[in-house]
Amino acid sequence: MKITDLSTDLSTGEILIQLLEIISGEETSPFGKYNKNPKLRIQKVENLNKALDFIRKRGVHLTNIGSEDIVDCNGKLILGLIWTIILRFTIADIRQGDRLLLWCQRKTAPYSQDFSIKDFTMSWQSGLALCALIHRHRPDLLDYYALNKGDKHKNTQLAFDVAEKHLGIPKLFGVEDIVDVVKPDERSVMTYVAQYFHAFSSLDKVGTAGRRIGQFGQVVQSVWEMQNDYERRVRALMAATEGIQRQWSSQTFSNYPDAKRLLQDFETYKVSLKREWIVEKSFLDSLFGNIQTKLKTYNIKPYTPPAGLLVQDLDSYWEQHIAIEAQRKRTLNAFIKEIKESLTQRYAEAANGFEEKLSSVAFSLANLEGSLEVSIGLSGTRLDRLKARPTELTRLDALLSLSYTVLDNPFTIYTIEDLRFDLDLLSQSLQKKYTFVENQIIARSKTNITPELLEEMTETFNRVCKDGSNKLKFEEFKAALQAQGTFYPEDKALKIFADAAAGSETMSFDQYLDFMKSIQEDKTGPKQLEEAFDTIAGEGEITESDLYRSGLAPPLVEYFKVVIPRKANNAFDYKQYISSIFTSSD
Repeated sequence: MKITDLSTDLSTGEILIQLLEIISGEETSPFGKYNKNPKLRIQKVENLNKALDFIRKRGVHLTNIGSEDIVDCNGKLILGLIWTIILRFTIADIRQGDRLLLWCQRKTAPYSQDFSIKDFTMSWQSGLALCALIHRHRPDLLDYYALNKGDKHKNTQLAFDVAEKHLGIPKLFGVEDIVDVVKPDERSVMTYVAQYFHAFSSLDKVGTAGRRIGQFGQVVQSVWEMQNDYERRVRALMAATEGIQRQWSSQTFSNYPDAKRLLQDFETYKVSLKREWIVEKSFLDSLFGNIQTKLKTYNIKPYTPPAGLLVQDLDSYWEQHIAIEAQRKRTLNAFIKEIKESLTQRYAEAANGFEEKLSSVAFSLANLEGSLEVSIGLSGTRLDRLKARPTELTRLDALLSLSYTVLDNPFTIYTIEDLRFDLDLLSQSLQKKYTFVENQIIARSKTNITPELLEEMTETFNRVCKDGSNKLKFEEFKAALQAQGTFYPEDKALKIFADAAAGSETMSFDQYLDFMKSIQEDKTGPKQLEEAFDTIAGEGEITESDLYRSGLAPPLVEYFKVVIPRKANNAFDYKQYISSIFTSSD
């Protein structure tokens, strides 16, 4: 049924009754039988009396208007009636206690340096308030900071166009009706702005759901990356130790210089490459423990690495490498010890021979005979021979040094420096583990309830609590929710109030804060996570486009595409996914 002129089209009462049937939301008509296609004035009056009685029963006080005024096409009174209906059935829930105004002020607070919202008239003439509301909730639709703050017409037109195209909010009036008048019509502006509240309150729910899924996704994705890093590095460490073992097995030595060089290489390996591996193994032990700690923090099932990559497997592999390493050192030391004994024997023989030669010279000097000329000649010959002895002595000293090369303890491969290094490393690992666990405790208790948001909740509570009792009645509780941008149907709101107030008729400030925290906090638990997915799914399934629509970053969407199983229709089976990763005790 088409309406062309409110002044005349409502005069029969039939259209008004049909309108009230729709906006009442009741499954059966609350009007019973009424005159359809009435011809007589009395029939029209009866219809209109039914409509006006329905409005009065909804708690609306009608002043200076009766059935006869509508039958007689009194345009001014009829427009007043329409505004009353809009006020009661469209924005009543958010108007009481200046809820809509408070919501607008809350949402545009970050832009308050450019304008101030004090009413529903002149506060909106610059167009900036409308643009700010859009930008606060959908920054992708317009760039607030690029606006020419002085161009009222362009700013208002932009808000009207964006709201109509992307938010489904019709243009209830023209730009000139709000910009080019001394004082815009309060009722018209309020009605229009109320559409923003309804559009963004539902959008906020999807945004909150997306944020919670996103935070959970970041947790599981980070754990997934830690697991991949653990597996990659365990394989790399095992491959590196196998490489050095192959190198050792391929090296041969048959003389002292070769053996000594290889032993020096071994000692260099111990204080360089091996210590890097010790640090890496310690890191892998900690990484595995941190993965399990993080999973336990969020009640996610423990991580089981692939076969052969367990911490126990790495420990066994490392023990085998240490055994091979010890055998390598024993082999080198045994060979060098054998050479040392040979060198010691050679030195003893050379030293004894050297001493015999010295004794022979000394004896001959003691028994010189003949003339002085003969004696000095013999002495000179002996002296020349003795002068050559220091060079021989140097060779003996070198042989002695070789023979006394210090060999390591054959019963251990660990030096005091090794032990000191391991002790320092263990101390560092313990400190890092303590810090990680401490941070996980903080992360588990971390909340997105900022001091600013707590202050905002407190201020809202105080503004809607009119009697100073520090307790909220049901209507005041609804007002507080809506001022924060949260809207629930009447029946659900009643149940929430009863639960939060523990069955009492009023809700204390503590109870109010506890409830507001419960709906604002991101707990990353299975119940809240499933509710978040349900919100995004709505009445249908979740697709890839739904994940993007919820505001998730592209890398997270790609991650979820990999880990969340699909249904037969290719939709994401998020319930099965949540069930598979969380522990049954949660």
